Amino acid sequence: MMYKLFDLADVIRSKNSGPYEITFDIIFKDEAMFEQVAKANVFTKESFAQLYHIRAEEVMSIMSFPPAKAIKITIERPIPSGSLGETDVYGAQQHAPLLNYQFNM
Repeated sequence: MMYKLFDLADVIRSKNSGPYEITFDIIFKDEAMFEQVAKANVFTKESFAQLYHIRAEEVMSIMSFPPAKAIKITIERPIPSGSLGETDVYGAQQHAPLLNYQFNM
């Protein structure tokens, strides 16, 4: 069955994780769906890299956190926060590609 992440998650956000990293938080509406997505390995370094047009090596970690029904993904920032040419100092606008992310389970 095809799912759209926006329909399953209460929160999809991005933020700085220091000046050299951005972290993405996906917090699910219910525990059953969180467990299903986590168990299915919907997010891999390769799939996330493809979505964000980066190398898989730039995806630093993908971890689930069951108490919060959340998946956290951290990537290297393409340009350090606050550097010349950087356009999102807080990393708070980087989650948009996740909103329309579709996947099968």
